[in-house]
Amino acid sequence: MIERYTRPEMARIWSEENKYDKWLQVELAVCEAWAQRGVIPKDTLPKLRKARYDLDAIARYLPEMHHDMTVFLRSLADSLGPESRYLHLGLTSQDVMDTGLALQLIEATELLERELRALAEAIREKALEHKDTLCIGRSHGVHAEPTTFGLKLAAWWDELRRQTHRLTQAKETVSVGKISGAVGTHATVPPEIEVDVCGSLGLLPEPVSTQVVHRDRHAQFVSTLALIAASLEKFATEIRHLQRTEVLEAEEPFGEAQTGSSSMPHKRNPEKCERICGLARLFRGYTTAALENVALWHERDISHSSVERVILPDACTLLDYTLDLFTGIVRGLQVYPENMRRNLELTQGLVFSQRVLLALIDKGLSRQEAYKLVQENAMRAWKERTPFLDLLCEDEDVLRHLSPEELASLFDYGFYTRHVDDSFRRVGL
Repeated sequence: MIERYTRPEMARIWSEENKYDKWLQVELAVCEAWAQRGVIPKDTLPKLRKARYDLDAIARYLPEMHHDMTVFLRSLADSLGPESRYLHLGLTSQDVMDTGLALQLIEATELLERELRALAEAIREKALEHKDTLCIGRSHGVHAEPTTFGLKLAAWWDELRRQTHRLTQAKETVSVGKISGAVGTHATVPPEIEVDVCGSLGLLPEPVSTQVVHRDRHAQFVSTLALIAASLEKFATEIRHLQRTEVLEAEEPFGEAQTGSSSMPHKRNPEKCERICGLARLFRGYTTAALENVALWHERDISHSSVERVILPDACTLLDYTLDLFTGIVRGLQVYPENMRRNLELTQGLVFSQRVLLALIDKGLSRQEAYKLVQENAMRAWKERTPFLDLLCEDEDVLRHLSPEELASLFDYGFYTRHVDDSFRRVGL
């Protein structure tokens, strides 16, 4: 079912053709390095550069040979003459596979970085648009104090900035190759060949490899993708809550011909955000599998290989899809400021309770005395659905310390938004 979420550019990166292209690129880079040292005749390079694999031949050979690399090399040899003996000189399979994998991961990461930038820009625009759009802040799902919808989005933007830094670091961590031969001793291919080959491919050499590039690198990469997916789940969960009928402060886009239910024509469900939350669960499974791949027997076993053939393409493909999906949600997000204001006023002014508490403390009451006074009136306002300010103005114990005018001055939404500009500046918006 992963095909449902595969977009063309990411599909190309993880195609068999691109994998073999990368393997061929590594093989030819090694031949170039050997030729520079006189081990391979330089006049064979033009012929070697024309080496080509054949997918149909590979498919025919694989059931017979049961080994990806030897099948690949046999197919290349079909396109060459005696020069084919210079391919794979001194190498082991993982020299080519791991180095080629690094090139694929770089391509995939650069695409994901582009998608992250597009999402961040969509959120930035929405945050600026709603910088001063007043809404209720919630803790435990319960009304707390006023905030702005733009401030909520500014926090998302800043979180994506952190995720972008993490993804760049993860790309650097996996931008590593190895051309060190069996078990990594350089016995059949000297370190200078590795340095030249990796340098020509834009990679760093693994400082001390075994037969593989160490898999903690790939575990960090997959964990980073899972972290990004977790942020998307966080954002999508917020929209899902805001789209509830009783709240309806924001709503994911819903097309004119779209349907929400087979039985209830009125339904407008947050199904895209729900999809993002569901897919985020897969990433945590990928992370577990990637961590399991770190511990291999001695210098290498092959237990990681089958896992990576699934989790690396899948994780990159799903994140590419999810980033694009959520970017579309943000760009088309329906925001309802009038509902935000309505919800803000549902609690009869209770959102100002802390201001009253602090004002009473400032008048000389202990915190415990002030808290009791405010809470008694707050609970009554909630139970009787009576304006909180009216009750305070009728309470003689409160009026001994605060006049009705002083109380009314505390019920000012602007108090809660006076530092929004400062917060936007702090995150660079």
